[in-house]
Amino acid sequence: MSRIAIVSAMHEELRALLPLLQDARTERRGGRDCHLGRIDGHEVLLALSGIGKVAAATTTAVVLDAFAARALLLTGVAGGLGAGVHVGDVVIARTLLQHDMDASPLFPRYEVPLTGRAHFPADPRLCDALAAGSVRVLSAPHAALARFGIERPRLHSGLVISGDRFVATAGESLALRTALPEALAVEMEGAAVAQVCADFGRPFAVLRTVSDRADDCAHVDFARFIDEVAAEFSRDIVRATLSQL
Repeated sequence: MSRIAIVSAMHEELRALLPLLQDARTERRGGRDCHLGRIDGHEVLLALSGIGKVAAATTTAVVLDAFAARALLLTGVAGGLGAGVHVGDVVIARTLLQHDMDASPLFPRYEVPLTGRAHFPADPRLCDALAAGSVRVLSAPHAALARFGIERPRLHSGLVISGDRFVATAGESLALRTALPEALAVEMEGAAVAQVCADFGRPFAVLRTVSDRADDCAHVDFARFIDEVAAEFSRDIVRATLSQL
């Protein structure tokens, strides 16, 4: 059966989506609990990716291979890098790159060895659906954001970078902005998901809500944002996105 995999980076986001799942059943594969059912008439699979590139890659391979998901949507939070990217904003990844991939001098910096590329593009149709769903949610008052003091979140679209470290100092953030000035946000899973989906030839999209500015206050902002905002906001955007498909 053709279904869309919705993979959440955080437990809180998965827990927010699970009550929407109708006719639910759970199967365990590759150490992952995969929850199958329907949301608003759409056949879906919900799974937790775990944190980091290896965990995300394993989860992606499981849902694409064992359950033949026709497409994948990854949700989570990210640290804002680009100018004008603020806490509470939404970033849709049009392309993804691993900022900690460096096999030089054998291969150019950032290029994934033996693939011939560093950038992995997301599916334009899924990105457009995410954008439409995000605009719908962003245009209405949202209780979760209001509790965080955010009044007018914005939508951004472009490069998102991934690496196996939580960027939490102004120095690290500046280094990434200098090396990759087009990067809008930094996180820990998206580029790994992108690489696996490319291997399988399956469309994917990545949605990130900005939880912090990837600086010296990131660890404070992150915990509060996850608890008070990210789960509800991601749930509503996912549901609005499904209505576009």
